[in-house]
Amino acid sequence: MKNRTINEAILEVFKREGKPLPIKEIYNKIIEYDLYRFRAQRPEDIVRIQLRRHCAELDFPTASSKKLFTINKDGAFFKLQKKSKQLNREKKDNISTFDDLKELHKKYVHNFKKDLLTQLKELSPTAFEEFGKKLMTAYGFKKMEVTKKTRDGGIDGFGELKIGLASMKVAFECKRWTRNTVGRPLVSQFRGDIQGKYQQGIYFTTSTFSKEAKESSFQTGAVPIILLDGYSIVDLMIEKRFGVDVEEIPVYSNAMDLVLADQ
Repeated sequence: MKNRTINEAILEVFKREGKPLPIKEIYNKIIEYDLYRFRAQRPEDIVRIQLRRHCAELDFPTASSKKLFTINKDGAFFKLQKKSKQLNREKKDNISTFDDLKELHKKYVHNFKKDLLTQLKELSPTAFEEFGKKLMTAYGFKKMEVTKKTRDGGIDGFGELKIGLASMKVAFECKRWTRNTVGRPLVSQFRGDIQGKYQQGIYFTTSTFSKEAKESSFQTGAVPIILLDGYSIVDLMIEKRFGVDVEEIPVYSNAMDLVLADQ
């Protein structure tokens, strides 16, 4: 048996049969002519996937840009003829539209995150501390409290995170900054304030952390400090739908071949 890819085996079936065929018959001919040895548990599905991904009339997110097959109104597939210029032009337009849609969505998400971060930077320091408390609560922390500076030794708040049967005491610090970078000295100071009292620290800032601060967040024998910069906070908000609503916009793809396929 000649070594072939699945697509080459399908094309060989069309060459030998010389007519459009439904998926099931294409698969049966591959087996009959011994054109390809399948190792999958459901090999017919593999043939179906390849036919759909490389079909000129079908467009969906995982479809291939390389088109080898065409489908008729009865759901039968055949090799794509090179003379189908109008079909290729229409397909190219469809792909361009879908790619434009993805690029537009990418830009929208970027601008959305940027605007959300700007809004966080406009909060007062006290409001940002309260925001940090609520975000941690949304993430699963319990008994979260914002502390008074005269009592807490420098931390902005504390709470608990339940892990299995045990609970871990956690402290957090918030820096609502617009430009300044949080450096290693501030992270080390926070660690010193919570060492021996808490098992973990979380440092929020609307700005960024320096390279040295990031390198010092985890040290052997010291309380680990999780660093969350502005965009990390925004990503958590999106992940937990915290202060963020989602509107679903359906994007449809043609799947008529699945309805017409010979099962």
